[in-house]
Amino acid sequence: MTRLALPHRYTGKVRDLYEVGHDRMLIVASDRISVFDVVLPDLVPDKGRALTALATFWFERTADVWPNHVVSSDPTDFPETAGPDVAGRAMLVRAARPIRLECIARGYLFGSAWSEYQGGGTVNGVGLRSGLRQAERLDEPIFTSTTKAEAGHDEALTDAEAAALVGDGVFEQVRDATLAIYAMGAAHAADSGLILADTKLEFGTVDDTVIVIDEMMTCDSSRYWSAEEYEVGTSPPSFDKQYVRDHYLALGWDQKPPAPALPAEVIAGTRARYVEAYEMLTTHSFDEWHGADE
Repeated sequence: MTRLALPHRYTGKVRDLYEVGHDRMLIVASDRISVFDVVLPDLVPDKGRALTALATFWFERTADVWPNHVVSSDPTDFPETAGPDVAGRAMLVRAARPIRLECIARGYLFGSAWSEYQGGGTVNGVGLRSGLRQAERLDEPIFTSTTKAEAGHDEALTDAEAAALVGDGVFEQVRDATLAIYAMGAAHAADSGLILADTKLEFGTVDDTVIVIDEMMTCDSSRYWSAEEYEVGTSPPSFDKQYVRDHYLALGWDQKPPAPALPAEVIAGTRARYVEAYEMLTTHSFDEWHGADE
């Protein structure tokens, strides 16, 4: 997308932020995709719309669990200077001061947590019982956190390190909020035929109140597996970026930019997974999503 006729604040791996007055921001989700902290050269059609649609669903559904930054996803509430192209892929939000922490709830042993566990039986330095297998459900969900790096890789933190970074009170709030939101999301996903293996949340403050910002339980920030096809000890078929990660892992790419181009079938398969996850979780047709309240 071309840059909007609004004051531009920030360009991330996937989203662009624009100022709307002194206390509002417009977050626009692009069709960019990143894996291993590298933005890929190819776009995934409709990815930005799918992210915004699913994030909107979850922000509305969890508002009673923890406050968030969303003002509206309805394009009629956006400034006229935003233009028509952002409909369905943008959110008007409250401007917040970001908390420099990425907060992860894990209900299953997978990804970087599985890699660490294989090496010493720990996840973020905390010991788990022995004998767990890849993709196995944990006895109870656990909270882990990483730094929020401006560039390069985020670094895993122990709870003590995270509390020292953001303060004990803020740490306790983001930990409790992350686990509470994950519990609601996992229960709803189970009712929809999906497993929410883990999810990443970000938080900020408005007038010293801690709120959820950025996105929520999308296919970029979460691992969704098919409950029907789930099998312990495997990399279960997923509705998230793991499909793209697995493609690059099979290539043997060194995970340094620039990334090799994505084949057309991987692009199409990624779009299909994001759309299917949205439709399974919300029971709405993706073709009907335009950003207005459903």
